[in-house]
Amino acid sequence: MPMKNVATKTQWLAARQAHLEKEKAFTKLRDELSAERRELPWLAVSESYEFHSVGHRHTLADLFENRSQLIVFHFMFAEDWDEGCPSCSFWADNFNGIDVHLAHRDIALVAVSNTSVEKIEQYKRRMGWTFRWVSSLHSSFNRDFDVSFSSEDVRDGRTYYNYRTTAFPSTEAPGISVFAKEADGSVFHTYSCYSRGLDMLNAAYHLMDLVPAGRAEASAHPMSWLRRRDQYED
Repeated sequence: MPMKNVATKTQWLAARQAHLEKEKAFTKLRDELSAERRELPWLAVSESYEFHSVGHRHTLADLFENRSQLIVFHFMFAEDWDEGCPSCSFWADNFNGIDVHLAHRDIALVAVSNTSVEKIEQYKRRMGWTFRWVSSLHSSFNRDFDVSFSSEDVRDGRTYYNYRTTAFPSTEAPGISVFAKEADGSVFHTYSCYSRGLDMLNAAYHLMDLVPAGRAEASAHPMSWLRRRDQYED
């Protein structure tokens, strides 16, 4: 990595203090945006859906367990794939252990994929993950929340993703969807985000943003460097 500006301690401190003011403004804006997000309207979910884990069938309401808030990570894993998406795996590496903390804030976390329970369990064991992960295969859940597409839509470049019709290169896409459940069991969709909206969930990217080289990703194919964590050569 080429060396950048080298300064005196006084110059370094002055530059850092100037940048700190921008960081503080960003933090304040982020807090305001988060507050605004929490005030977005809710949409009632009338479909119960159907999910499967080992030996169990679940409805969407069941996924909350005894919590009133649910975060769903839409993990790209099609029925005809042998392993999960490497990018989604990169994100999922951030999830182990945090479910305990979330549960103490009345939040359930679950990954959902449009593939079989058997493939999910096999890949989960391979990667050493412990967070909940269920199958939505044979359910319209992924399609209804705009993360699964027909092969015809992909071929014709008319997939609906990230709130617009666009050309998406795969029948599966990543995303996050958030739900709330009332005391009477009613379920509401409160938020979904896709694409770069998922950045905030990846601690590794935030750590990369702190170092001089940053993410060091090529603009044309920014994640071409990425491998599943058991597939790096060194």
